[in-house]
Amino acid sequence: MGGSRLTAVVVEDDADLRGLLTEVLTRSGFSVTAAADASTGLEAVRRTDPELVTLDLSLPDFDGMEVCRVIRAESDAYILILSGRTGELDKLLGLETGADDYLTKPFSPRELAARVAALMRRPRRLRTESESDRTESNTYRSDGLVVDTRKHTAVLDGVELELTRTEFGLLAALMREPDRAWSRADLLQEVWGSEWGADGHLVEVHIGNLRRKLGDDAQRGRFVRTVRGVGYRLGEDPVHT
Repeated sequence: MGGSRLTAVVVEDDADLRGLLTEVLTRSGFSVTAAADASTGLEAVRRTDPELVTLDLSLPDFDGMEVCRVIRAESDAYILILSGRTGELDKLLGLETGADDYLTKPFSPRELAARVAALMRRPRRLRTESESDRTESNTYRSDGLVVDTRKHTAVLDGVELELTRTEFGLLAALMREPDRAWSRADLLQEVWGSEWGADGHLVEVHIGNLRRKLGDDAQRGRFVRTVRGVGYRLGEDPVHT
């Protein structure tokens, strides 16, 4: 890969850990900007437009969950939460606020590097946007919802939705194969990539976020329908254009 390095922002108030994170990410090929608090971290994210943000949840000025929510609203960077909070609820909340992965402390430098590498292997463009698909249909319509996989847009009743890359990937998969009931494992492979661990909670959390943005009903899905014992399928059959 010739040219510029990937960029990362480390938001961590512990000086020793901040130094370790900077060292590991630098060895992994990143140009790193480190911040000891949320305010400085947010400024760095806005200034450098990074590919990756590592985020501690226990920051001196703002709660890390709220910081994650702000970063996700403003940036398409991969967000890796690093936290001493080990409960399942904390992990689910982190994913609900927009994080791509959650790693509990303490962790080894090797595990951190592996998690980052897995994140960066996730495709930044959907398969439907690949060169081999240029001549195929890339726009899908269903009951007032229009998804364009080339432009990476989703418009519902004339209003463009603010979807994360993951949410858009899930929606595009469902729209592209409307007759298919997707298992959680299949959606993990399709959207996250084959190297991702089979964590069904990850799919459920992001499907929940997607449903909220669609104004969808989990019991009677207008767009995202639950298939009991299997996973999810499109609520209505789309029209391809």
